[in-house]
Amino acid sequence: MYVQRAMLSGIIRSALTKNRGLWLPSQVMVRTMSSSSGPTSPYTTLSISRPTERVTHVELHRPEKRNAMNKAFWSEMVDCFNEIAADPECRVVVVSGAGKIFTAGIDLMDMASNLLQPEGDDTARVSWNLRKTITKYQETFSVIEKETVSCSLFTLICAGVDLITACDIRLCTQDAWFQIKEVDIGIAADVGTLHRLPKVIGSRSLVNELALTARKMYADEAKSSGLVSRVFADKETMMAGALEMAGEIAARSPVAVQGTKINLVYARDHSVAEGLDYIATWNMSMLQTQDVMKSAQAAMERKSPKTVAFSKL
Repeated sequence: MYVQRAMLSGIIRSALTKNRGLWLPSQVMVRTMSSSSGPTSPYTTLSISRPTERVTHVELHRPEKRNAMNKAFWSEMVDCFNEIAADPECRVVVVSGAGKIFTAGIDLMDMASNLLQPEGDDTARVSWNLRKTITKYQETFSVIEKETVSCSLFTLICAGVDLITACDIRLCTQDAWFQIKEVDIGIAADVGTLHRLPKVIGSRSLVNELALTARKMYADEAKSSGLVSRVFADKETMMAGALEMAGEIAARSPVAVQGTKINLVYARDHSVAEGLDYIATWNMSMLQTQDVMKSAQAAMERKSPKTVAFSKL
């Protein structure tokens, strides 16, 4: 999918935390949302920072290439979100792009050898290797949905739509536009757009139109169709709104946020009866948490959830 100009969206996502910290030392993590710092070791396409407590900022950082997704990006995103999922200090992730464009999608020049010249001695072996490549790229965006909990925002191109549809909350600027570009380059989108977008928008007709014609969808239509939930005047106000939203999510019980996200995704892909059964099984253990009593006490005292000190996961 394409998204052009000063439209930056971010991605806000609550992280499924485990037992180890993010690879980056805290003094490096605590930085601003600025895109001037460049990629962060060990990554060459991403810049990682912690703009506020419990919020991690992942910035696509190849502005000179319009943040096009090269070979390194596809593996670095997986490594990055796996690390975030293991960070007990992180509860929400904001994803954005450096510069004026969130992403120009697939870097065709860099990816050509993988996509157009796969290894193999015959059709079967070429096909097998190509399938392995496709499934590897699918994991790049699926890891966001599987390893993190809660919301997202942005603008993009080509594979960019694959990325945002794997997120929970999407925001954009007024001058943003989105485009499913794959048919224009002779392929069918294969890393998420055709499978997640119908569940995001809810109109099969509109999804078919966008995918088959490669026409641009502008911000107003994106909001009315449900692709994004809010439209901002410019990048600065959008990022401020994203951080405010991230703060609201991070202030809630991480047990409650994780359970809500996981069950929303499960409900999307299953029947109501199956979803009810799943959440009953989920909550028979998750209700056994001090977070419930702490939240109830704060509510009775008319205090904000932000005043409650919830334990790390």
